[in-house]
Amino acid sequence: MNTVTLEIDGKAVKAEEGMTVLQAAKNAGISIPTLCYHEELEPYGACRFCMVEVTKGRRTKLVASCCYPVEDALVVRTDSERINKIRKVIIELVLPLAPVGTLVGLAKKYGVKESRFPLDKGEEPSYCILCGRCVRYCAEIKKLNAIGFVGRGVDRTVALVPGIGDECVACRECYKPSICEGGKFVPYAEEFAFPPHRSR
Repeated sequence: MNTVTLEIDGKAVKAEEGMTVLQAAKNAGISIPTLCYHEELEPYGACRFCMVEVTKGRRTKLVASCCYPVEDALVVRTDSERINKIRKVIIELVLPLAPVGTLVGLAKKYGVKESRFPLDKGEEPSYCILCGRCVRYCAEIKKLNAIGFVGRGVDRTVALVPGIGDECVACRECYKPSICEGGKFVPYAEEFAFPPHRSR
């Protein structure tokens, strides 16, 4: 397979064609933080936390490094004031939903002491940031499609699919910390229900 040479944070990095910027950076020992990415799953690009700046020629743009393919002569910045502002806002948005695990460490790293987007009064954390790891793991690895997203916007959540929930009770692999740090999902198949509409 052909290789390309790109620059990541001032370092010349060789990568195989078809690799993503995130993969190339990881192989070169350069860390890019992620939330929805998982090595066992197809790139998703939903959380945008792995955002980096890429420059080719005179054009610079922001891209999700988990989805963006490497190119020859591409210049990548994984850490800048612009990128850090984006990551800080993302943390502020998701931390109230799941104040556990990696998110707590990332909040400290990016200086987030308190979110500007708190939960409604009386609302409890869902321990789900809608990263889609559990849904994708069930579809891509287990081939069961026993769970999925329901609802839209602020009402969006993850739920069991009617008629397949028993498979979920027997499996529960998506509860592994490597897949879901929050560990919060529909506990039993019979509890499947579309979420009620939230009052505004």
